[in-house]
Amino acid sequence: MGVLEDVQGVLLGTAEKAIQGDTEAVGWVVVAFLSLSIVVVLAFNQVPSGKGGKVLPPLYAEGLPLIGNALAFAKAPLDMVTRGHNSLGDCFTINMASKRFTFLLSPSAHEVSLLSKDTDVDVKDIYRFTVPVFGPGVVYDADLDERYFQFKMLGSGLRITKLKGYVPHMVNESESFFAKWGNEGEVDLFDELARLILMTASRCLLGPEVREDMFEEAAELIHILDQGMQVLSLFVPNLPTSAHRKRDQARKDLQKLFQKVISKRRETGIVGDDLLQVFMQARRTDGSSCDDFTIVGLLIAAIFGGQHTSSITSTWIGLHLIRDKDLLSRVVEEQQNALKGQDGQLNYEALMQMNLLHRVMKEVLRMYPPLIFLMRQVENERTYKGMSIPKGDYLFMSPAVTGRLPSLWAKPNEFDPDRFAEPRVEDKKARLTFMGFGGGRHSCMGEQFAFLQVKAIWSVLLRDFDLEPVGEMNVPNYEALVVGPKGPTTIRYKRKVPRAT
Repeated sequence: MGVLEDVQGVLLGTAEKAIQGDTEAVGWVVVAFLSLSIVVVLAFNQVPSGKGGKVLPPLYAEGLPLIGNALAFAKAPLDMVTRGHNSLGDCFTINMASKRFTFLLSPSAHEVSLLSKDTDVDVKDIYRFTVPVFGPGVVYDADLDERYFQFKMLGSGLRITKLKGYVPHMVNESESFFAKWGNEGEVDLFDELARLILMTASRCLLGPEVREDMFEEAAELIHILDQGMQVLSLFVPNLPTSAHRKRDQARKDLQKLFQKVISKRRETGIVGDDLLQVFMQARRTDGSSCDDFTIVGLLIAAIFGGQHTSSITSTWIGLHLIRDKDLLSRVVEEQQNALKGQDGQLNYEALMQMNLLHRVMKEVLRMYPPLIFLMRQVENERTYKGMSIPKGDYLFMSPAVTGRLPSLWAKPNEFDPDRFAEPRVEDKKARLTFMGFGGGRHSCMGEQFAFLQVKAIWSVLLRDFDLEPVGEMNVPNYEALVVGPKGPTTIRYKRKVPRAT
């Protein structure tokens, strides 16, 4: 009765707010009504398993008919999916209102989604909620040819020669940021790192004009955009809620802000060493260039692509390192040796030698992936183990589930970065085992940028400070769209070489 009472309370509270004119509550009432209507229709029009002689993935269901799956998934999606995996294996379907969610939970099952062509498995419909933020025709809203061109531009801005040039900016931003800390004190690690991540990304991707002259304004507008991407946005991204209206205005304001930089560069001939310049200079095969609206949308997409994930990942790294003195001492020793080989310079080459810190980051992504589900939609029927996955199915992969499977990882609930080192290399036993950055045709293009950014920040932090935990170890907050540590992430710091006061 507890769950039903909770649901009843939420429904009554939402209905009351809707009656009082709360547009967001009205939106949820509309969504609930439409969903219930669809469920009722589907109850009388179920697609039979094995239609046309084909075998579909087995169905997994919990709780009451019609609404049980939705309630269980909303309450604890990972728990439900794990139970489905334990019961039915690496491929099964959960009927969710009008949709079929088919889960792929093994390296071989991942191939169905990650190795298929975009004409067979795509993301456009799934990511339509990003259109108000990035803009029409940008990234996943673009047709495939235009999308590939946009990805090619992004790839050009993240090639090794560009990455080497970004590292000094990452280091300088980190040193300037931590210089503002006192000789000792306490900070919320996530809050601090989130701001620093945005600073480094702004300098490398948006350019010095935004970072030095417009950062506070840009950061506030990006925050408003972020607040406008809510659970409700996944279903009705254009519902006129307060958060959505602020989001739309922030997108217009960012366009004006970045437009000033673009126009000034064109007028003065200034050439930057950042991603913005890559977008401005890129040309399609017919010689045409990107319009300014698309350039701004791509910059926003680039910032959003790494802001949350890098902030969360870098925080988990710290929370583990300061609680494992042996591991911390190994990481610090590795850093010192890498710097010696570069005459004390914290550069690209030094960061690339920090293999243990690299493995620490991979282990964090295995245990605490910020995105617990990766989704695609079937455009043309797929098959797996003799089962037919029909057109229209939503394909779900879960790094959070497969990252903890005993069949893939030794003692999966233990933090052990050495599982990625020789001779164990547990992530290499099968293709698409490690899903920290996607994989196959859909690997994250910002993977190397993220590694360098996080390693640069932690190299400066560990070089200059001794750190200690405050309170108990955090647990993941699975109530958030992007999963990070739950509660405050307070740490205590002390500068290794005190500054004169």
